[in-house]
Amino acid sequence: MRPRFIILFIVIGVVLNACGAGEPAATSTPIPTDTPVVPPTLTATATTPLAVLVVPADLHADTSNLYQKTVYDLTQASGFRFQVRNTLTSADIEPGLKVVIALPPDPGIAALAAAAPEVQFLAINVSGLTAGGNISVLGDNSQTDVSAFLAGYAAALITDDYRIGMMIPKDNADAIRALNAYASGMSFYCGICRPLYFFPWTFPQYVEIPAGEDQAHYNAFADILIIQHKVLTIYLYPDIATPDLETYIGTTGVSMIGTVSPEERPAGWVMTIQPDVIQAIKNAWPGLVSGQGGVVVQSPLGLGDIDPSLLSPGKQRLVDKTLSDLQAGFISTGVGP
Repeated sequence: MRPRFIILFIVIGVVLNACGAGEPAATSTPIPTDTPVVPPTLTATATTPLAVLVVPADLHADTSNLYQKTVYDLTQASGFRFQVRNTLTSADIEPGLKVVIALPPDPGIAALAAAAPEVQFLAINVSGLTAGGNISVLGDNSQTDVSAFLAGYAAALITDDYRIGMMIPKDNADAIRALNAYASGMSFYCGICRPLYFFPWTFPQYVEIPAGEDQAHYNAFADILIIQHKVLTIYLYPDIATPDLETYIGTTGVSMIGTVSPEERPAGWVMTIQPDVIQAIKNAWPGLVSGQGGVVVQSPLGLGDIDPSLLSPGKQRLVDKTLSDLQAGFISTGVGP
């Protein structure tokens, strides 16, 4: 009897232990904590650099548009923003401003440059400014001897019997230098240039206009070349070129070459030889955007106001080639430094 009781007691104990093994183990509840939230770091957005072109409101529309297109194209290629203004003040200087190109009248470049030393300024034909610091200026690009040499070459190229002449101010050393270069340009084209019907005349012929002469009398000096010396093409020294004189010569059937664009192109105007300011801006642009300032920008010469009926495309190519060789130093103007 006793052995059975012991076995029963063991069985009940085993059963009870087995039932307890299925209960879940006690677990601890996590205690919430205050974890700080770190805000995202704000990064400043870089400002797109800005270039400003300052042009007068009354600038001829075609000229203004040419300047605007030139600078606009440069800014687009460099990833700059572009603005056109008629004036510029210190209040217009914003953090992204990097380049200012200004035409006369002077918007106060010296003061603006001092107030914004990180901005590069290029002054185009603004008088009274010198290059330095962050101010660059367009240099004196008249290149008198080169212009005169090319005028002599072109005049001989287009004129029957090489009958060319020049009007210059009297007792002007620079004008005499230009006259000699004009003659050299003629000789470069045609050598001796001996006229067929007017031998033994020699060309170029020229007239000198005294200082202080009334401009109303300039036509009479032109007549000396046209009537007495049978000149067919005249090169006008810039100090002599006036609208009235250009109009008068145009009525005679004689051709003209000059270095200043006429206000209204008269009859007989072959071409204008003048500094190519547009190309000068293009040449200066890389230095401006890289922060290199304080330089005198030299511009190449170029041809403008061309009348293709007087200077045909084929002859223009010859003139262009001669000009290119002159500026490259391959051709001497024949006058001393």
